[in-house]
Amino acid sequence: MVASLPRWLMPAALCVVAGFAAAQTSTSAARKPDPLDPGASVPTVAYESAFSRYRRTADDKVIPWREANDTAARIGGWRAYARDAQQPDPAASAPAATPAQPATKAMPMPQGHGGHKMP
Repeated sequence: MVASLPRWLMPAALCVVAGFAAAQTSTSAARKPDPLDPGASVPTVAYESAFSRYRRTADDKVIPWREANDTAARIGGWRAYARDAQQPDPAASAPAATPAQPATKAMPMPQGHGGHKMP
């Protein structure tokens, strides 16, 4: 009988620990109102719109097309925009990551899984 002591000791200890854990949760559950009781006091529901914190960006000032054309001509026309597009992006100056290396050797197919024919 002494030899079987360790065999039942571990499950008994786990049951005792589980009992203590269940006893602790029952006291906290007694403080919460029953969700099925229509007369239970519950906190009020507060609604907040998803747009309540939305900040509208300032609208761009619309200028007449002649003034826009004159501005483009004054700064150099389409060539100025092409120069700006060719300038390197300062954030893109980070070194490129090393490319991934392929696997050294494919794993062999397990026995009995070869020779399948597609319908």
